[in-house]
Amino acid sequence: MTTDTTPLIFLMGTTGQTGRLILEDFDKNPGNVRIRIGVRKQKDLDRLRAEGRDAVLFDLDDPRTFGPALFGVDRMNILTGYTIAMTHQTKTVVDAAKKAGVQHIVNQGVFAADDATDSKYCWFALVEAYIEASGIAWTHLHPNVFLESMLSVSQPIGGTFSTFWGENRVGYVALHDLAAVTAKVLRDGPERHGLKDYYLSTETMTSSELATALGEVLDRAIHCTYLNAADMAALFKQGTLEVEDWYARSSFELLTQFNDGRMGYMGTVKDDVPYLLGRPAIGVRAWAEMHKTQLLAFVDQPSS
Repeated sequence: MTTDTTPLIFLMGTTGQTGRLILEDFDKNPGNVRIRIGVRKQKDLDRLRAEGRDAVLFDLDDPRTFGPALFGVDRMNILTGYTIAMTHQTKTVVDAAKKAGVQHIVNQGVFAADDATDSKYCWFALVEAYIEASGIAWTHLHPNVFLESMLSVSQPIGGTFSTFWGENRVGYVALHDLAAVTAKVLRDGPERHGLKDYYLSTETMTSSELATALGEVLDRAIHCTYLNAADMAALFKQGTLEVEDWYARSSFELLTQFNDGRMGYMGTVKDDVPYLLGRPAIGVRAWAEMHKTQLLAFVDQPSS
């Protein structure tokens, strides 16, 4: 009987927008690795197994699922929600990874300074410190603002979208690049990428520059409505944006610090994509071309 000794990679979050793209990247370019997928819902488990995939039940809020899921795993990604729950979820899953003999953890974090004081960014700093203290080789990924927010929270309905940071410049990254970087680091392993931080802020724009770029690609007039931290707080209170209270308060603090200059670094380019993928990162206009049909569907809707 021959035992397969190729690295076994465990992926979580594959039913979400980033994790789905990571799995697609492995499907297109498998490399010399095996993939195991952890999912929380039985229906997703049944679907993946019907596709012939190695899939297991895995719930970040149920550590009883960790042992069977991580058995034999060599490398894994950690992809949690942006809530305070990430602290206990990551602590328990890292403990389980250490017991299971995992050799490399690739963690998706945020584009933050070491001394960030916004609570959400502090959660990520604590998570990263715990991963580093585990003794397992680690790689931290630091993406800035996702361009895909234009397809969700900032949809250009009727040709108008909103941002909460006025005319401050922010850095953007396409989720396809984040997914490709994640897959690349997992394929290559800790010998090449262990104990490294990679930053993904590939192009900066003001909100008006973003509107202009989208308008050029879509051949439509695109406008931006400038909202602020107080406007976001009002949406939270109205229930328009449904998030946990800790996240709401953290988001308000983040925007306050961004607008008063304490988090001005969010408007900078720090782009490791070319070093990792051997090609330029996907810029705003290229991203808009990739998603032109979806964006036009929003733009051509009548505004309320």
